[in-house]
Amino acid sequence: MTSHARVSAILKHLLLTVSLVASLGSVTDAQQPFYTDDTDVTPKGQFHFEFSNEFDLLQHSAFPNLKQNTADCELDYGLRDNLEIGVEIPHLTILSAADSTVKSTVSGVGDANLSLKYNFLGEHENSRIPAMAIAFNLELPTGDTGRQLGSGLTDFYINGILQKSLSKRTKMRLNGGILFSGNETTGVIGIKTRGTVFTGGGSLVRQFSPKLQLGAELTGAFARDFQLSKGQLQTLWGGNYQFKNNASFDFGLVAGRFSASPRAGIQLGLSIDF
Repeated sequence: MTSHARVSAILKHLLLTVSLVASLGSVTDAQQPFYTDDTDVTPKGQFHFEFSNEFDLLQHSAFPNLKQNTADCELDYGLRDNLEIGVEIPHLTILSAADSTVKSTVSGVGDANLSLKYNFLGEHENSRIPAMAIAFNLELPTGDTGRQLGSGLTDFYINGILQKSLSKRTKMRLNGGILFSGNETTGVIGIKTRGTVFTGGGSLVRQFSPKLQLGAELTGAFARDFQLSKGQLQTLWGGNYQFKNNASFDFGLVAGRFSASPRAGIQLGLSIDF
């Protein structure tokens, strides 16, 4: 298959999934548990905290590694109107086959991530133009490479974000990004190839009640050599339940293809605005 055909196949998978979940609609102003980012930013002078725990079954190609648990803490702060900064620190636990040459269980802090997101265009009623934002991420090699907890590389990533209300209860979000340096791994999940990696994703989320929002997404990534077998393609179905005015319980089910994605996983989390 040619490089052009491979790219076309990925785009067709993305459009098909977005079409299939269109009947669900989307969550109003929630990001977690979805990997597809939204254009919303933390209000000036306020904090937003997210905690998530995702337990994944790894692809057979990851053997002797079998499972990975990622407990992730993220804190965002509204630096000014439409601009937020954030820090994200994961704690990883990797489970491997007992008879392998590596330690059966390793645990520790992974690579820390610093972020900056700017919402430069809001969505207006009766306008076809979507809201737009851009995010810059710098991942620092704080994880132990000897235990597979870190990549040992400094990653620089830019992500473009579009967000459009399809109805009062339904939102669609699209992301497209480029990892310019480093690699795309979190523990043993992600593309290990160093250098340029292209990412993309789309989500649809619907508010079913004032407290409950459900949706689905498809996300993917591939290196510039277009080797799909080493790439990443995964879906997530989930949502969140707002149990307080400033807090929600987040949940999702993950399924993936190709070596850089988990085979299956479950995510639970908590989001709080201060």
